[in-house]
Amino acid sequence: MRKEERITDRCTQYALDVIEGRTVAGELVRMACQRHLDDLEKSKAAPYKYYFDIEKSEEIINFAEELTIAEGEERERVTAFPFQCFILGSLNGWRTKEKSYRRFRTSYIQLGRQNGKSFINGILAAYYGNFDGYNYGKIYCTATKQDQANIVFDEIKKFIESDDELAEWFTIHEHNHTIDCLFTHSEIRALSGDTKSLDGHRAYLGIVDEYHAHKTNQMYKLLEGGIKKLKSALISVITTAGFDLKSPCYNLYEYCVNLLRGTFENDSQFVYIAQLDEGDDWYTPENWVKANPILEFDEDAVEHLIPVAHTARDMGGEDLRDFLVKQLNMWMQWSNATYIKDIADWKKCAVLKSLKDFSGAKCYVGVDLSSGGDLTSIAIVIPHTVAGVKKYFVHTHSFIPASRVDEHIKTDKTPYDVWIQKGLVTVTQTLGGIKTDYKYIIKYLKDLIKEYGLKPQLVCYDPHNASAFLSDLEALGFDSVAVTQTAKELNDPTVDFRLEILAGNVEIEGVEVGAEGKKKVVPVDGLLTWSIANAKTVSNNYGEIKIDKDITTDRIDPIDAIIDAWKAAMREEYKPDINETVNEWLEQYEKYMKGGEKK
Repeated sequence: MRKEERITDRCTQYALDVIEGRTVAGELVRMACQRHLDDLEKSKAAPYKYYFDIEKSEEIINFAEELTIAEGEERERVTAFPFQCFILGSLNGWRTKEKSYRRFRTSYIQLGRQNGKSFINGILAAYYGNFDGYNYGKIYCTATKQDQANIVFDEIKKFIESDDELAEWFTIHEHNHTIDCLFTHSEIRALSGDTKSLDGHRAYLGIVDEYHAHKTNQMYKLLEGGIKKLKSALISVITTAGFDLKSPCYNLYEYCVNLLRGTFENDSQFVYIAQLDEGDDWYTPENWVKANPILEFDEDAVEHLIPVAHTARDMGGEDLRDFLVKQLNMWMQWSNATYIKDIADWKKCAVLKSLKDFSGAKCYVGVDLSSGGDLTSIAIVIPHTVAGVKKYFVHTHSFIPASRVDEHIKTDKTPYDVWIQKGLVTVTQTLGGIKTDYKYIIKYLKDLIKEYGLKPQLVCYDPHNASAFLSDLEALGFDSVAVTQTAKELNDPTVDFRLEILAGNVEIEGVEVGAEGKKKVVPVDGLLTWSIANAKTVSNNYGEIKIDKDITTDRIDPIDAIIDAWKAAMREEYKPDINETVNEWLEQYEKYMKGGEKK
C-alpha cells in the first residue's frame, strides 16, 4: 500500500505508521501490521472471505473513549493509544463477507507489564456484554486464581461505577463476582481455576488473563469448545511473557509467531506480540517501546524504568530475569540450572530423517530403568559423518505400565494418551500392568535391530533396578556396561551432549509443517522435547554436573537414556568398516565395468 492511499481509520493508520517507520515497533508487531494491510488488499477480491468494516472498528474505539478512568487524583476520559486502537479495531472491524460475523475467533496479545492488558479486556467485556447486540451472552473473565480473575472484573466495575449513565446499564454483584448486563440480559462473570464451573456453558467472550501462569490448557480448551456454535464468539488471551517454556501459553506464543512468519495459515487467529528484536540492546531505553508500546506516551515511565534496568543488569540472577521477562516481554526459563536455556536450540535439531535412513548403522544404546510404575526409556544414538563433520542421530522410546497411564496424565499434566497413540510410548500389560515389564524393552530393541539391521556396539544402562533386566539383556549377546548415575561419571557426556546440540550436530526425527513454500521442520517426539525442557543441572563439590529435575512429575527419563548412551558414542572416532568399504568399492567397480561393456 502506497503512502497516498492512506485510510483514516485509526486501526489502519497505526499499521501504516508502523510499516512506514513513524512508530517504533518490533519485528512481530510489524508483521501483524503488514498482515492487516495485506488482508485489506485481499479483501478487494471476491474469493477472500473477509472485509474490514471501518464503522465497526471505529465503534468500539469510540465506545472505549466514552469510558471514564476514576483511578488517581482526577477523573478523566479514556484516550485509546494507537496500539490499542489497532487491537480493538482489528478484533471488531474484521468481518465475514457473508453475514458480517467477526472474523477473529481467538486472539493472542502479549505485552510487557503495565501496558493496559486488563484495561483492553475490560473494554471488550463491557462492550460485548451490553452494546454489541448479542442477547443472553456469557462473558467469562478467567485466571488460575480468583484474585487474578478479579483484576479484569474490577476493571469493568471501575468503568461502570465511574459513569452514572453507564451504571444504568449494569448491575454489579460483588459477592459472586458477576455483573448483569441489563439491556442484553447477558452476564459477566469472574472465574478461577475451578474449570467445572465452565462445563456446559458457551462463552460469547472468554477472557484468559495472564495465560503464562496457567499450568495446563484445560481452561482455554473449555472456552474454545464452547464457542463452536457462536458465530461471533471470541477467546481473548492477553498476557506477559513467562518463565515456563513447557507451559501451554509458550506453545501458543510459538504458534502465533510462526503464524505471523507465514509458517501457518489461520485467518481466525489475531496476533499482537510486542517484544524486542534479536540483537537489540536490553539496556537502551529507545528499544523498550518495542515491548511496551505505552512508553511512547509516558516519558516519566521511561525515566522510572532506567534505574530498574540498571539494577537488574548489576545484580543479575532473578532480578535480571524478571526485568527481561516482565518488562521486556521475553520468554525465559526461570532457573539458572536449566540444561538447555533456549528450547528453540533443541527444536532446531529436527531433521527429515528417521531410523530408516540409518539401516545397517552402528549404534549405541542407553537404557534408563524405572523403579516400578514410572516411565522407562531407551535411547539409540547413531554417530555418522556429514561432509566430514561428526553428527549424532538420536531416537528414543518409552514404556509405562497400563495401570499408571491415567494417574500420570493427571499428576504430570502431560498428554501420555496422545503420545501412546502416536507410538512414542508403549503400554506394558503384564504383571497386572502395575510395574514395567522389562521384556517389552528387550523385544522393542530386538525388533529395531531386525527391522533396520542396526549394529549395537554397547548397551549402557543405569545399574539401579537393573538386576531383572540384565539376564534378559545377556540373551541378546551384545556387550553392555553399567553407567553409575553420579556427576563424576556423567559430567563429560552431559556437557558434550549440550555442546553438540548448540553446535547443530544432534539430529532428531522431524516432520514438515506449515503452508506450501513456507514449511519448517519440527520435532516428531513431543515426549522427548518435554523431557529436555524439564532437565536441570546439579553439580558436586568439584563442579561436575549431571541432569536432574525440579519436581518428581517433571520426567527426564528419555534424556537420561540418551546421556547414558552418549558416554560411549562421544568417544567413538568414527571409522568406516573395512569390509563395508571394500564391498562398496567392488559394487561401484562392477557398475563401472558393466557400463563399459554396454559401450
